[in-house]
Amino acid sequence: MTAQSFALLFAGFLLLGVLVRSLLMLRQIRHVGEFRHRVPPVFAHSISLESHQRAADYTAARMRLGIVDAVVGALLALALTLGGGLQAIYDAWAAVFAAGGIAHGIALLATLAVVSWLVELPFGLYRTFVVEKRFGFNRMTPALFIADTAKGSVIATAVGLPVLAAVLWLMGAMGSYWWLWVWAVWLVFNLLVLLVWPTFIAPLFNKFTPLADEALKARVEALLARCGFQSKGLFVMDGSKRSAHGNAYFTGFGASKRIVFFDTLLAKLEPAEVEAVLAHELGHFRHRHITKRLAVLAPGALVLFALLGWLMQTPWFYAGLGMASGGTAVALALFSLALPAFTFPLSPIASHWSRLHEFEADRYAASQTRADDLVAALVKLYRDNAATLTPDPLYSRFFDSHPPAAIRIARLQGLPA
Repeated sequence: MTAQSFALLFAGFLLLGVLVRSLLMLRQIRHVGEFRHRVPPVFAHSISLESHQRAADYTAARMRLGIVDAVVGALLALALTLGGGLQAIYDAWAAVFAAGGIAHGIALLATLAVVSWLVELPFGLYRTFVVEKRFGFNRMTPALFIADTAKGSVIATAVGLPVLAAVLWLMGAMGSYWWLWVWAVWLVFNLLVLLVWPTFIAPLFNKFTPLADEALKARVEALLARCGFQSKGLFVMDGSKRSAHGNAYFTGFGASKRIVFFDTLLAKLEPAEVEAVLAHELGHFRHRHITKRLAVLAPGALVLFALLGWLMQTPWFYAGLGMASGGTAVALALFSLALPAFTFPLSPIASHWSRLHEFEADRYAASQTRADDLVAALVKLYRDNAATLTPDPLYSRFFDSHPPAAIRIARLQGLPA
C-alpha cells in the first residue's frame, strides 16, 4: 500500500463514519419528533404527555449536540494527521527533548491528550450547564466542575505518565514482539483499576455512606443471599450533587465488590423496585457479562497491539497520516487517532451484544423478584431520566446499549411469574 492510498482510505472511513453517525442522529430527531404528541399505548397510564414530550425534546437536544461533536472530532483527527498537527507537536518538543526518546514521546502523547481534551471541553460544558440544566438534571456547580477536572488531571498525571513511560520503554526494548509485553501490561493495569477504583479512586469524587435504611438493607441482603453474591458492603452514593439521574451498580471484583445505590434512585423508587433493579444488576454478575466482555476485549486488544507492531514497520503508515518521522510514540499516537475511524462499523455488533446481556439480566431479575416491580422501576426511570420511549429503530440497533423501552417492557411482561 502507498502512503497516498492509505491517506485516502483513512479519510474515507473517517468521513463515512461521521456521515453515518450524523444521518442516524437526524433520523432519531425526526422519529422522536413524529411521535412526540402521543404517548405509546403501553405507557399511556404511567407516563404523562408532558413527560413524554420532555423526553423527546431532551433526546433531540442531545442528538443535535452529538452531530456537532462528531463533526468537530473528525475535523480534529484530520487536522492532527493529514493537516500536519501531530508533526508540528513532534517538531516543537524535538527542540526540548531528544526526538524519539521516552521523554519526547511522553510529551508528544500528553500534548495530544491535552489538545483532545481542550477541543472536547466546550461540548462537556454545554452538555452539563446548558442541555442538562435546561431539562432539570444538572446539579453540578462551576466550582465542582473545576474540582473534578483538577482531581482527574492529577490522577491521570500520577498514574498515566508512569504507565505511558513503561509502555514506550517496552516498545523500544523488547524487540519485534514488544506487543506481547505491552498487552500484558494493559491487561494487568485494567484489572488493577477494577480492584482499586471502588476503594481508592471513586471516593475522591463522591461520598459513599453505608446503606442506613435497615428494612431495605435486610431486603437487599436477602436478595444477595438468594443470588449467592458476596459483597464488601452496601453503599449510597451522593450522585445528587452532580445530577438528578439515578442508577445502581456493583463495582470491583473478588473481595472488593461493592453494591452502590445513587441517592437519587433511592428517593424515586419503592423498596421492592430497588430490589428488582439490583436483581437486574446481579443478573449481569450471574451471567458473567463482565468476564465475557473481558474475554473478548483481551484477545481483541492483543490483535490490535500486534497490528500496531506490524504497522510500525511500514513507512506508508506514517507518511499516509501526515508524519515525516516514525517511532514508538508517533506510531501509538497515529494508531489512537486512526483506529476509531476503522472500528466504527463494529458499533452495531457491540450494541447488539450489550442488548442481549440486558435481556438476560432482566430475565434473571424476574426469576429472583417480581417482574412487575422491575417494570414499575423501569417506567419511573424512563420518566424521571427523560429517556425516549420511541427511538428510531435503525438508530437504536446501531447505538443503543439497552433495548428500546417498549420492547423491554413487553418481554418482561411476557415472562412467567
